[in-house]
Amino acid sequence: MTHPKRRERGFILQPTYDVRSGVPVVQLYGRLESGEPFLVEDDRFRPYFHIAERGAALARRARGVRVEDSERRDFAGGALARVEVDVPSRVPDIRDRLRANGIPVFEADVRFAYLYLIDHELRASVVIAGDPEPLKGGLLRFRNPELSTGDFRPRLTVLSIDIETTPDAKQVYSAALYGAGVDEVHIVSREQVRGARHHPTEEVLFWALHERIRAIDPDVLTGWNVVDFDLRVLARRASELGVPFSIGRSDRPLRFQVDRGFTRQSRVDVPGRQVLDGIGLVRDTTIRVDDYRLETVAQALLGRGKRMRAGVSDPAAEITRLYEQDREAFVAYNREDAVLVADILEQEGLIELTVERSMLTGMQLDRVGASIASFDLVYLPKLRHRARVAPSVDQERKGARLRGGAVLDSHPGLFSNVAVFDFKSLYPSLMRTFNLDPLACAEGALDPDPIVAPNGARFSRQPAILPEILTEFAAQRDAAKQRGDRHADLAIKILMNSFYGVLGAGSCRFFDPDVSNAITGFGQQLLGWTRDAFLELGVQVLYGDTDSVFVAIDAELPRAKALALASSLRERVESSVCKRLADEHRIEPQLDLELELLYDRFFQPTVRGGSQGSKKRYAGFIEGQVRVVGLEAVRRDWPGIGRRLQLEMLGCVFRAEDCTDVLRDCVRAVREQGDELATSELVIRRGLRKGSVDRYTDRAPPHVVAARKAGDPTLRVVYYVQTLHGPEPILPGRPFPSDIDAEYYVEKVLRPIAEAILGHVGSSWEEALGLPRQLSLL
Repeated sequence: MTHPKRRERGFILQPTYDVRSGVPVVQLYGRLESGEPFLVEDDRFRPYFHIAERGAALARRARGVRVEDSERRDFAGGALARVEVDVPSRVPDIRDRLRANGIPVFEADVRFAYLYLIDHELRASVVIAGDPEPLKGGLLRFRNPELSTGDFRPRLTVLSIDIETTPDAKQVYSAALYGAGVDEVHIVSREQVRGARHHPTEEVLFWALHERIRAIDPDVLTGWNVVDFDLRVLARRASELGVPFSIGRSDRPLRFQVDRGFTRQSRVDVPGRQVLDGIGLVRDTTIRVDDYRLETVAQALLGRGKRMRAGVSDPAAEITRLYEQDREAFVAYNREDAVLVADILEQEGLIELTVERSMLTGMQLDRVGASIASFDLVYLPKLRHRARVAPSVDQERKGARLRGGAVLDSHPGLFSNVAVFDFKSLYPSLMRTFNLDPLACAEGALDPDPIVAPNGARFSRQPAILPEILTEFAAQRDAAKQRGDRHADLAIKILMNSFYGVLGAGSCRFFDPDVSNAITGFGQQLLGWTRDAFLELGVQVLYGDTDSVFVAIDAELPRAKALALASSLRERVESSVCKRLADEHRIEPQLDLELELLYDRFFQPTVRGGSQGSKKRYAGFIEGQVRVVGLEAVRRDWPGIGRRLQLEMLGCVFRAEDCTDVLRDCVRAVREQGDELATSELVIRRGLRKGSVDRYTDRAPPHVVAARKAGDPTLRVVYYVQTLHGPEPILPGRPFPSDIDAEYYVEKVLRPIAEAILGHVGSSWEEALGLPRQLSLL
């Protein structure tokens, strides 16, 4: 009688593989619910892909290849053969040789470890049935266990790392380790330093770090620019010193790589662990900051920053000075950088959010933002059940013209009681409503009664994969909201909203402009029908954009009655639109029109220099607060004085107060240029969109001129002011220019902002400033 196998719930941190004696071994590193780290090893799975059946004979000529008939079909229903190879590294060569001979290949670019997850229908949370064996470091290894999906949410251990070096990064002074139950700084020093563990040489420091990180055994390593600086420097310097730096859960060294996508994101493979760069985690959220320096983000989110005195012109030199002259202050500085990163991630729940995103798809933590690969992980397992195979990505495919969302004409002016209605998760809802799906589109040509999109694309009415996936996610999101799980709610929202962008990307294996344009085509139709429904009820539509409609409720109604009327309108319009959809397309609408909010006051400007309403730019007043969309007040490339003027003038107008004094004060402040103003509100921030100054060969705009004067080829974001002699860069520790061009700021910054508002309150620039009006020419 066999004893029952041990069953453990776990979370996969890293799916990878190894090759032993010519046999590929899938490796799944992770953390068990009981707390121990685990390694699943499975040597029963082999790499494979599919080809058109006519290429089977050619494929059989290759050494170490097994070819057999397949029950699966391509999207067009064509017969396929299954090609199995001995090791994953042989797939690209065989695939490319077949392609060169005109043989279509399918799913020949799915990573081996992820192919294993897809075929076993696994995501990040798993149940492991098997008896483990202990390895060194407390790692439990399961050989060829039974795996199934689970629902375990881990509390991962996170270690924040920060190093300090010489200005050229050729020597490491110290390393701070914070989190995962530790709080320590290791420093190269022959004498004791308060607050640190001292090591007599750099070589001894590296031995200590190697052993210490492995003993701490964190699941996640983090830091600020930790991949491209801290870990790269540590790996390089350890190699130069001849010291091991295999800080993972095996002895394999660190492997650095750069994603091939347009983001060119750097990542590092540390066996059994994940490296999550703090910069990337913050960038991948809705957090808005002026730039992504640690100081800027920490001040914005935590209200504190780095331990370095203000006005230091050369931070790298200051670090060396502290190391040589004040090592206690140096240690405190090093430690605080590591602490800041940990505190940012903890306060914003960024690790928890990343875990939730991984649980949804199975994508490892440092790649959850890879939306195309994530789509594969949720779609391909469902495709297996249809006995279909997806194409490989066409690397030569060129992009196609895709239609955007609809934008209705804007009615400029000031309004009271403006209700904003929007369709909940519009594009996912349209996919569910109209069966919009890559396979359904392929099968639509053969359907005698298809759903026909506004762009002419035809979709089968048979239940499709993508609507099924979205229905499941929608139910999970509703459950997350009910239990108050904001991380799960946001993770599902991000994933669902990414599907349209994925299907419209040429680098996606499912890319088809017919599908993408069908989604936006139905969206445009829906927005137009929603506008019509409001107009039929006698309600003025002020604006509309993609999934939102802005309508003017009776301006004389008190807020409570205006809300009640808006709620009633929502029900009537939703019913009218859904009935029209059902009648014309013979489908069951999966659409929810929501009353998002009711602005007490609302403002839409005209286009600059014209009379038409400006699109995607407006401001509203609700609960005593000014909310701005698209206007200069929320644009980081406008100087602070302009943003302040706009917010204060709008506040006055919304409260029915005179805004003349606000304008006059700002103009006076610019012309007088007090010290406080000069160091903050006149600075203009612009990014170098082409990447570096050297790429600008035509006539240079002001921020490029300033960047050239800065003399820093690595500069990506330029801070500058406009002077009487042109744009001048603002650099740390450098004096602020004394020849500010005040009239530039008055005429080019303040005046256009003020005039956009004054014209709607019966005033003008000249009148507000008490200037004589210019006589009109007869």
